[in-house]
Amino acid sequence: MKDIIQFLEQNMLSCSYKQYLGGADCMGCGMQRSLIHLLKGEFLEAFYMYPAIYTLIIMFIYLGLHLRFQFKYGAKILLYLFVLNISIILINYGLKFIN
Repeated sequence: MKDIIQFLEQNMLSCSYKQYLGGADCMGCGMQRSLIHLLKGEFLEAFYMYPAIYTLIIMFIYLGLHLRFQFKYGAKILLYLFVLNISIILINYGLKFIN
């Protein structure tokens, strides 16, 4: 696991949005670092870095289960999870400019 974390830390993708628009964060800024914190077991730091990390993980796990088992209300639940994630991401993005 240490090798994977070290590899991810050394090969993080750069944010082209931040690079070309004068250093302004994008809506996904912090997601890679949050995932690395999560892999290290630093759960609170992962949340502070990117608050939508946990709901995104839940949504993608549920998506995989829905594709495999075809839940009766799976599409509706996925829609709600998507709206929840977009809301969290937009609120977090807006709060970055207030602070």
